Amino acid sequence: MLLILLAYLGGVLTIVSPCILPVLPFVFARADQPFAKSGLPLLAGMALTFALVASLAAVGGGWVVAANEYGRWLALAMVAVFALTLLWPGLSERLTRPLVAAGSRLSERAQGTDGGARPGASLLLGVATGLLWAPCAGPILGLILTGAALQGANTGSSLLLLAYAAGAATSMAAALLLGGKVFAALKRSLGAGEWVRRGLGAAMLAGVGAIALGLDTGVLAQVSTASAGGLEQRLVDRLSGKPEGGAMAMQAGPAMMAAVDKGEGSGAGPAMMAAGGAMRMAGGPAPAALPDEGLAPALDGATDWLNSTPLTAEQLRGKVVLVDFWTYSCINCLRTLPYVKAWAEKYRDQGLVVVGVHAPEFAFERKLSNVEKAIKDLGIGYPVAVDNGYKIWRAFNNQYWPAHYFIDARGRIRHHHFGEGGYAESERVIQQLLQEAGSKQVDQGLIDVQAKGVQQAADMAAVRSHETYLGYERAEQFASTPAAVRNQPTAYATPERLPLNAWGLSGQWTVGPESATLDGATGRITYRFQARDLHLVLGPGSDGRPVRFKVLIDGKAPGASRGMDVAADGSGSVTEQRLYQLVRQDGGAAERTFSIEFLDPGISAYAFTFG
Repeated sequence: MLLILLAYLGGVLTIVSPCILPVLPFVFARADQPFAKSGLPLLAGMALTFALVASLAAVGGGWVVAANEYGRWLALAMVAVFALTLLWPGLSERLTRPLVAAGSRLSERAQGTDGGARPGASLLLGVATGLLWAPCAGPILGLILTGAALQGANTGSSLLLLAYAAGAATSMAAALLLGGKVFAALKRSLGAGEWVRRGLGAAMLAGVGAIALGLDTGVLAQVSTASAGGLEQRLVDRLSGKPEGGAMAMQAGPAMMAAVDKGEGSGAGPAMMAAGGAMRMAGGPAPAALPDEGLAPALDGATDWLNSTPLTAEQLRGKVVLVDFWTYSCINCLRTLPYVKAWAEKYRDQGLVVVGVHAPEFAFERKLSNVEKAIKDLGIGYPVAVDNGYKIWRAFNNQYWPAHYFIDARGRIRHHHFGEGGYAESERVIQQLLQEAGSKQVDQGLIDVQAKGVQQAADMAAVRSHETYLGYERAEQFASTPAAVRNQPTAYATPERLPLNAWGLSGQWTVGPESATLDGATGRITYRFQARDLHLVLGPGSDGRPVRFKVLIDGKAPGASRGMDVAADGSGSVTEQRLYQLVRQDGGAAERTFSIEFLDPGISAYAFTFG
């Protein structure tokens, strides 16, 4: 019930999101009709259609998304004809074209020849609106779609999506009732009924144009001043209790949804939405008496095992097990890794088995050779299960990178921790479980980790920039012109001045679902940020040739503020698909303008992270 309430409240908040603007004229077109017979059927049709299409997309793969695109164009055509009949009611009498005549009949049925409302036609208009509506996906909708994608089709996911849509319909119903009173007052005071009708028709045509041009999931999705994302995140924190430690929450998009069902391909971001990558805060001190959280799932379903043969529940019985969900380009995972490695080394002979479960976020992290190289470079010697099909992830009902599950010698989960931090508490849990298992020589001291480079702990008190994705599925605050064009080579230009956390592309780029790829000979990415560290997940072209780059901070070479992958003069090269540390500010975390110019084509840029 708490999740349903959270989903409903998230839907209510969509009324303050800029992505709602293109569909509001469709709703207000029924403002002068009785709410029960006109507005209510319209909103019900919109909510049910959105919930149905989103549910299918979450579990049905990319074909549903493709089919929905055709449905959107049909809906746009229908709504456009309806708008034309609002502008020119006599159009069908003067013209005999079949499309206009159909639009006139739709208008007559929606309003009735006697001026009364027709619920069936309003419901049909609501279905069309539901096909067109693509809300800006914040933390709440992202979590709902994640659960649907990773847990498969189930009644719970559909109920949550329906609750979200019902919340949106509730807020729009309030706006519709208020709008009806405003329009009625206009008619009485000014006799302006015909002009109101034509104004609504023009607004509907503008909405059709905005959706057709992708403004609802492009420009409007980037507008941060009216976005409900921050409100949603505070709502999530308030209802779940605000924990500590940084964790990255998975948000699943069409590519990942298909991957979960097929066991191949990986992407991230809510289906059909311009999504915002949500950062969750989770974790906390270990309790004095460790609870029993249930039997730990078997580690079955891994596509490969590295550093070990497959480990079964029988082999692990009698051992204390730490299961670490991670992926090698995740900055939060990289910063927790020194502690996990130290625990594995310190307590190995006392009965601890550490198992890394590598669950990929980006498609390149699915490639086994990439994972093998990352494990070698990172010095990981404990067993790693490659979970490309997310079967172990689903078995644990996990949602975060990194996530640590502590399992006792009987195979029961006794503690969990999501995200960075809480290292002392986690180590105390390991010590307690080892003692319960009968180990007599458990070292009661705590490890002292002095991490460097990318793995050094973040200065979160100074961070005002959050994880930012460059693929259109989760991109936000994109400031270049034109707005992001999906999957087509496009010349972009970045404004000379950027507000904090805005970013842009310069040059010829193709913006795909999870990355932006440089098509021209050279190109630039610019970001206005505030943090000590700036990282960017990058990969060379398909030919694997290194891509040279030049980093500037406020237009100058970074010098002492260079990251570990950059020389003092700002030069460097991308040789493999991974996270690159490009900035580590010397002397504080001031607000700066970062730019990286690529001197060779083919580079793919995935996500910024900060610390």
